[in-house]
Amino acid sequence: MVKQPSKPAIGRMLADLQRGNAHLVLERVDEERPGSWYIQVLLRENNTFQLEYRDGVAELHFQTQTISQEKILRALLGWAGAAPDWRDGFMWNNISEQFGPSTR
Repeated sequence: MVKQPSKPAIGRMLADLQRGNAHLVLERVDEERPGSWYIQVLLRENNTFQLEYRDGVAELHFQTQTISQEKILRALLGWAGAAPDWRDGFMWNNISEQFGPSTR
């Protein structure tokens, strides 16, 4: 766990993903905003990256896949920096049906 990771730290953590250590999660903790706010990466067995993000509630949970570590890094850094265009360049699928409904 790293609190407020720097851009180089996020890049190193992504580059260090390997079997047995295949997950990276960045979480935004804000007591003013209820829910779970995070972005996560999974290095899959076929060496592709599965990227997911959740905007507070289960109904806003999205997933995509890519082979590009560079695109994943841009997305992670954009999300961490609250860049408005960090989602660009991906085809996102809403996977909220995999989770129960939110209790708002």
